Amino acid sequence: MKTMITCLAAFMVTTCAIAETDNRVRTISLDEAITLARVRSVNAAVALNELKTAYWEYRTFQADLLPEVNFSATLPRYSKSYNSYQQSDGSYTFVRNNYMQMSGELSIDQNIWLTGGTLSLNTSLDFMKQLDGNKIERYMSVPIALTLNQPIFGVNTFKWNRRIEPVRYAEAKAAFLTATEEVTLTTIDCFFNLLLAKENVGIARQNLENAEKLYEVAKAKRRMGQISENDVLQLKLNVLNAQSSLTDNESSLKSSMFQLRSLLALEETEELEPVLPDRLPSMLLNYQDVLDKALANNSFAHNIRRRQLQADYEVAKAKGNMRQITLFAQVGYTGTDQSFKGAYDPLKDNQVVEVGFRIPILDWGKRRGQVKVAKSNREVVQSRLRQETMDFNQNLFILVEQFNNQRAQLDIAEEADQIAQKRYKTNVETFMIGKISTLDLNDAQVSKDTARQNHISELFWYWRYYYQLRSLTLWDFEKNTNIDVDFEKIVKQ
Repeated sequence: MKTMITCLAAFMVTTCAIAETDNRVRTISLDEAITLARVRSVNAAVALNELKTAYWEYRTFQADLLPEVNFSATLPRYSKSYNSYQQSDGSYTFVRNNYMQMSGELSIDQNIWLTGGTLSLNTSLDFMKQLDGNKIERYMSVPIALTLNQPIFGVNTFKWNRRIEPVRYAEAKAAFLTATEEVTLTTIDCFFNLLLAKENVGIARQNLENAEKLYEVAKAKRRMGQISENDVLQLKLNVLNAQSSLTDNESSLKSSMFQLRSLLALEETEELEPVLPDRLPSMLLNYQDVLDKALANNSFAHNIRRRQLQADYEVAKAKGNMRQITLFAQVGYTGTDQSFKGAYDPLKDNQVVEVGFRIPILDWGKRRGQVKVAKSNREVVQSRLRQETMDFNQNLFILVEQFNNQRAQLDIAEEADQIAQKRYKTNVETFMIGKISTLDLNDAQVSKDTARQNHISELFWYWRYYYQLRSLTLWDFEKNTNIDVDFEKIVKQ
């Protein structure tokens, strides 16, 4: 029986030791967390996919401006049916058709962005074989034909796309960089939440240890009659509060660690040990300089430009719809014969010119009203853009001021933290010799804990303001250079 108990105890100890070794402690700095988040986080993956979508949309637009080679064919078409036919005396009868037809066409099409038309170079061949009667075979060839399809007075979509699409893609690239920086902001939030939770656990453990020591001292002093029963009870209550605080803070620490691990896509067996950042970019920023960088780099500036262009495009499209005139012209050669060779020799001229138009005579002001609506919408967009620009500039000004002031706030919080630590240590020693009350000791402890938490909080806001400015300006203030990447390489990974 004793042997069994001994083996069971050894097994439990071994199991606990294995469980402890399964949780690997990983020391992680703020810079390392940011680097991992930019690569592994879900938000980074979403930003990358949005960039890829914008990239291929822009490539599609560029392809619309290049020549396109198309081949179309019908191989074959068979028809066996009756069709109505009007005879010379005006009466109708039905004629049986039984034939097979094949056709093929090769064309090179080019959109003309300057005029909004389409120019095509075509070659085609048609073959028809009659399966009833004489069973004649016929070929018709168009060796070469040049075709122009040109809208007149209508809106030139290609020209407008040449103005809008590059701005849209520039906006998407800037939005990707901004999203990457916003991933950094999320990482900072999670990192400092974990760091503060870790500090709170450390504070709670130290407070519990001190409370237990002071309670033991107080009991000894009470036996000697040096302090009152009320002070002893207060110190006992301090022990209980410290135990409760430690339990709560340990739970918060686990929750914060889970959030950071999830963001960085790390294994749950890794126990993260955040390191307090000791490197601070020391600088004072000028609002006008920051504003210039933001307007040059931020997706907001491109977004403003794109929306203005789209509003102008809607007005131009409404005006173009008031009348529709289209020119169709085709010049080339054609031939037809019962043999393939004869269909190409001799050739005959083949010209088609067609001008079609559609002009409303009476539409009760519908099209004119559409133009008015488009103009009104453009004015609404312009008003919104002015307001958004003012808000953007104002928020940027406030952020610059907050960042410039934050360094002083951080220095004050750091000094207050050091003073509060020394004060608490002095008060503990003073209490031990009975010169201060438990109320004074509790006040020193609360001040110490609050000062430490404020120090970490001010450090958090310093880094958050800094990366907020980076995300808005897409500028690295430490290196004094643009934040940029090789978009072609990223998209094709």
